[in-house]
Amino acid sequence: MLESFVHFLHSLFDPEGLKELIRSGGPPLICAIVFVETGLFVGFFLPGDSLLVTAGIFAAAAAVPLPTLLWHWLIPVTVCAIVGDQLGYWIGRSAGSALYKREDSLFFRKSHLQRAHDFYERYGGRAVILARFVPIVRTFCPPVAGAAKMPYGRYVAFDVAGGIVWVTATIVGGYTLGRSVPNIGKYIHYVIAVVVVVSLLPAMIGLMKSRSMSGERGANSSQKS
Repeated sequence: MLESFVHFLHSLFDPEGLKELIRSGGPPLICAIVFVETGLFVGFFLPGDSLLVTAGIFAAAAAVPLPTLLWHWLIPVTVCAIVGDQLGYWIGRSAGSALYKREDSLFFRKSHLQRAHDFYERYGGRAVILARFVPIVRTFCPPVAGAAKMPYGRYVAFDVAGGIVWVTATIVGGYTLGRSVPNIGKYIHYVIAVVVVVSLLPAMIGLMKSRSMSGERGANSSQKS
């Protein structure tokens, strides 16, 4: 069983293995992965963006019609992404400050929670939408919003919008790419690399700005002293 789990993890991060997982598991497997990534702390390492883009490319290669893409892929995956976030929100709402006192473990990192907290503090309600496109933050933002006791009605509105935009942008983006570029499947390694870089850009920019601001504050303090 452990060997099967290790093989599954390896497939998630190997382009050819990812295509095979999508081919064999289809929308149900994608829904399950998205739910775990968005609803449970253990899912922070799952490659949501590259998974959905690859699924779109695979759907195009398999000549899946747009109506089928909508009903069998977009709608179920979007629902799972939204439901997963609701679970994360209520975990944060019920656990509250206890989350920040929890010790690090194999499937939980306090630093990830703090990163999501800083992201939420910076962008407020918009963070629920923007976090969809940032790995790790995508997993930890819902419990942070719950712990901060963001009004549930407001949270749901932002979350539904974010889920629709994220799933549509990634799957339809991959589908459009697959229909527009001949044999794009042969270059899936490069596509996934670009997706990973783009998804990490917000975090990298935020880190650079944070260091720049820290450096300016340090220089100002030195001048005053």
